[in-house]
Amino acid sequence: MDADWYGQVAVTAFFAIAFLQSAADKWLDSAGNMEFFGSHFSNSPLAALVPLMFWTITLLESLAGLVSGAGVIMILLGKGVEIALWGLILSTLSLLCLFFGQRLAKDYAGAAVLASYFTVALLGFVVLS
Repeated sequence: MDADWYGQVAVTAFFAIAFLQSAADKWLDSAGNMEFFGSHFSNSPLAALVPLMFWTITLLESLAGLVSGAGVIMILLGKGVEIALWGLILSTLSLLCLFFGQRLAKDYAGAAVLASYFTVALLGFVVLS
């Protein structure tokens, strides 16, 4: 175990936690989240696509969280970083989808917050390579 190993575990666990929590919230309170999405995107070109977007991001976040969680386990077991890398790819795709939506909804503060997550993702590609 060295600094690279700790970095690999940390970045993979970060996205496992972030996306498992986010996806669980969407699954457990889908009505409330759907209402939020509806109002958030009401004045954007995506307003008519809210249900499709909501379920797409919910599935994508679920996959990102589950694959990242499996990646943490594989790293801890000494089985390599391939699964963790796939989790990071799915996490980055989720972040790009969220960023795109925030920008179209003109929620610039929300988009700015996502930039810090994106920075962690980019660092993740470094430590997992």
